[in-house]
Amino acid sequence: MKNFILFAVLFFPITSFAQIKGTITDEKGNPLPYVSVLEENTYTGTTSNEQGKYQLNVKEVGKNKITFQYLGFKTQKIAVTANSKTVVLDVKMQEESFTLNEVIIDPKNNPANAIIKSAIANKKENSEKTSRYRADFYSKGIFKVKDLPKKILGQKIDLGEDMASNLDSTGTGILYLSETISKVTFEKPNKLKENIIASKISGNNRGYSYNTAALSTYDFYDNTLDFDIKLISPIASNAFSYYNYKLEGTFFDDNNNEIHKIKVTPKRDKEPVFEGYIYIVDDSFAIYALDLDIKGYRMKNEFTEIMTLKQSFSYNATNKIWSKNAQTLSFNAGIFGVKFSGQFNYIYSNYEFPDSFEKKTFGNEIVAFDLNANKKDDEFWNQIRPIPLTLEENADYTKKDSLQTIRKSQKYTDSIDAKTNKFKIWDILKGYEYKNTFKKYSFEYDGLLNITSLSFNTVQGFNLDSGFSFKKWNEENGKSTAVKTTFNYGFSDERFRATAEFNHKFNNINYASINVSGGTKVAQFNSAEPISKFVNSISSLFFKDNYIKLYNLEFAQINYSQDIANGINLNAKVGYEQRKPLFNTTDYSFFKKDDFYSSNNPLAPNDFETPAFDPHHLFKANLTARINFGNKYISRPDGRYNFKDDKYPTVFLAFEKAFAANEKKYEFERLGAAVQYDLSLGNKGLLGMNLRAGKFFNAENISFIDYRHFNGNQTHIGTSDRYLNVFNLMPYYANSTNDSYFEMHLEHNDMGFIMNKIPFLNLLKSTMNLGFHSLSIPNRKPYSEFTIGLDNLGFGKFKLFRIDYVHSYQGGIEQNGIVFGLKILNVLN
Repeated sequence: MKNFILFAVLFFPITSFAQIKGTITDEKGNPLPYVSVLEENTYTGTTSNEQGKYQLNVKEVGKNKITFQYLGFKTQKIAVTANSKTVVLDVKMQEESFTLNEVIIDPKNNPANAIIKSAIANKKENSEKTSRYRADFYSKGIFKVKDLPKKILGQKIDLGEDMASNLDSTGTGILYLSETISKVTFEKPNKLKENIIASKISGNNRGYSYNTAALSTYDFYDNTLDFDIKLISPIASNAFSYYNYKLEGTFFDDNNNEIHKIKVTPKRDKEPVFEGYIYIVDDSFAIYALDLDIKGYRMKNEFTEIMTLKQSFSYNATNKIWSKNAQTLSFNAGIFGVKFSGQFNYIYSNYEFPDSFEKKTFGNEIVAFDLNANKKDDEFWNQIRPIPLTLEENADYTKKDSLQTIRKSQKYTDSIDAKTNKFKIWDILKGYEYKNTFKKYSFEYDGLLNITSLSFNTVQGFNLDSGFSFKKWNEENGKSTAVKTTFNYGFSDERFRATAEFNHKFNNINYASINVSGGTKVAQFNSAEPISKFVNSISSLFFKDNYIKLYNLEFAQINYSQDIANGINLNAKVGYEQRKPLFNTTDYSFFKKDDFYSSNNPLAPNDFETPAFDPHHLFKANLTARINFGNKYISRPDGRYNFKDDKYPTVFLAFEKAFAANEKKYEFERLGAAVQYDLSLGNKGLLGMNLRAGKFFNAENISFIDYRHFNGNQTHIGTSDRYLNVFNLMPYYANSTNDSYFEMHLEHNDMGFIMNKIPFLNLLKSTMNLGFHSLSIPNRKPYSEFTIGLDNLGFGKFKLFRIDYVHSYQGGIEQNGIVFGLKILNVLN
């Protein structure tokens, strides 16, 4: 959900702490969860857990004033004078008495609007006060499932032995529990560095938690907040276009600050907005607290039912700063009757607010894990953990950690593997997998009837794949090796083809890898394969349109890839290719049996005798660089994990050379470049761009296979989420070139900015796409397309469709068409 954040520095010794702990309840004795507990005029704080229990680590006990702050209850300040390393302090909190001026009933003078206007006017000043800081950070994340069945849509759910044992007989239990302790250094708008001191995952002492500060920075002083789409802050500059406000009451905190409780409701239900309460401090108009809901459909996430975000801020009288001390993010989601829930608690403490940072404070490394971050023992966590574990969480740690040693033993893993490795006679047809979990390798056989590979084309007719594969891996050093063979048989051309591939990854630091492959296969003239086997099979068998054009390729190649610098990946490939033309061997179809297929020659669809090219062979070398400017990364003991900086484009540079051909005319050079960029327009959507250009040299008589082919579409079926690499109505090989070229793809998705405001259409919860596509090549009129359509269409929670109207133009020839987007085909392909 977030982009970049940073943390740093060393950790203080835990033995220097004293501890105040206890239980917080209301007057009836009911426990109060997530009460903010703070030491006065310091940035030392915590919150209570779901059972109302808290523990606050302080430098020393003796003259402490502890503040207990909870929305809807009176803030309490209690002096602690005991001289002991551990003090038990139980607290009963009283409900807040709100006052409300009569002026609120005057429809012409809504006092809430005046308060919000002042909050908007003062947000720059309030934001600046916490624009740079250092802080200690703690987070705890838990993910649960309820009513998980053994099968969904007739398919058995395989969670693995470890995870399945965590659930009870009703399919309910904790799937994930983790904690993180770190040091954070931050500067607005998005400079952040995080040094993770301790990381803990229940039942996995080798894992690293993901609930870091990088995923927890939600600043409501910004106009928008990123939840996959941009949600409008209740105090955004344009907030009155999205929200209605109502003053529900006013109270005074323990520092005699007047606090206004304001109810926030959306003006339009389908907009990307929050709903709930915001508490504003009078005079400074800073945020005191937030309690806001986000409905899933408002952030275009249909599987999420509701997400709740709570923040509380504390006031330091010394520097007069309101700073965030606690945050809770919880959600409920569901699909197929299965309920999921999660909650993440975040504590910020020990703030420092410097006037500036040194120039080299922030770099490309945004998160760094200490070498032994995941090796801290229970004593460490019990002393340093600011939020006590609940009984359920304690039980989960105890159970999973005790079972961990057993489950990682060879005796246990072998016994589990023995159950799944049993060979059955029908596995000869269906396929079979053998796995050795302890030694970390597996063997797989695809079966003689690998139905998922079944496809149809006019060269081979119906054809099936089978094959074998072997994998070996090591998570700790990032090494992995895979060997795979694929056997393909065409029932019409009665020909058997086979390929083999070896792949080895050396590490997770620079991701060096080598790939060696070779064999014989049928290949599309366009190596980008714009026509999927599935779509071509349907198009051919049902409509007698065989758009896919194939040739026979015998090849051997070696490929090496590596990150050579931060954000720069280099890929080098050299290979031998022998190409032979192929012809149709079948006229079979389900329907339109009296119609004729086109030939397999993309240059002459009505010529069934002339091949598209003469048989030939050559060597090819390719060198490709991918450059991610401003690339950020997370450093862990087990590897380095890169994150593209969305502020900058990705640039691709390529050089291709054909040499040592059987005839000189097949040899050539080509230079290519591409720029891909997503420009965020805030709540107005996302503009995607893909620009490509290139130039051939010494290529006057090269094979048509080596031309630059562009991804057309004649099926009227879209198979990708976004159309930034396709011309929606252009014939597949109509504009192929062996000269220079420039192609441009632009697509704007409004993320609901327009659609949410249109009556009736907003009930679809869809988004609007506007697109422009253009291609320029020498000696031919430019090809252009304009598109407009609706995305995020579907039924219930499943938004798998889009529909676009397309108008194309080239040299006076205009076309109009509809493209139906079926995103589910991404899975089928």
